[in-house]
Amino acid sequence: MNKEIRQVLEGVRQGEISVEQAMLQLKTAPFEDIGFAKVDLHRKARQGTAEVIYGAGKTPQQMAGILDVMKKNGQETVLITRLSPESAQELAKSHEISYHADARVAIVGPMPEPYGLGTILVATGGTSDIPVAEEAALTAQVLGNKVMRLYDVGVAGIHRTLAHLEDIMEASVIIAIAGMEGALASVIGGLADCPVIAVPTSVGYGASFHGLTALLSMLNSCASGVSVVNIDNGFGAGYLASMINHMEKKGE
Repeated sequence: MNKEIRQVLEGVRQGEISVEQAMLQLKTAPFEDIGFAKVDLHRKARQGTAEVIYGAGKTPQQMAGILDVMKKNGQETVLITRLSPESAQELAKSHEISYHADARVAIVGPMPEPYGLGTILVATGGTSDIPVAEEAALTAQVLGNKVMRLYDVGVAGIHRTLAHLEDIMEASVIIAIAGMEGALASVIGGLADCPVIAVPTSVGYGASFHGLTALLSMLNSCASGVSVVNIDNGFGAGYLASMINHMEKKGE
């Protein structure tokens, strides 16, 4: 999954760069301590994906400082999640950002070209689930995946889901996002031959308990191949879907 590290090692093997040049590219401090944060610079080498900034609870000044370190150390694209409109407006004074208000996500730098193995399908039960879905979709896109959005196809009108059987069958990973009783994950899980990541949302009336009902429903799904992330955790779903969509046999 770590495209840049692989390219460096392939360059050494093919004689395109020297061992010394490769060491210079890989030899950076594991983290940089800037007082209020220890920015993890080796996360991409360990996990294939660079550190993501969680915006909630951080000041614009703190995020700007973290961004400076990441950009200085060669991170071309940075994802910021759970970023409020007020913080986004302040951060934009010092950094060029692309802000997606519905998802509360900001992207700093260019969106990479997709290099995943297939398509990640992001489906929602209703329009009210779109903010969580957009967080998942944008996360997957920033991590180098082709994403298809399939919104408002919940079980209240099951024909809407069945009208997209071809898209469901062709996806390599599916993220099923729903509130209320969370039934969409089971329906899609019973149709798809790929991993399904279920995301319960806090959408619903009183007995939905802010997403707890959907969470328990998804955890108890009788459809095989369905895994579940936390309530409203679009980022976690997008990240996991990306890992699946980049898996290759070792040595290939």
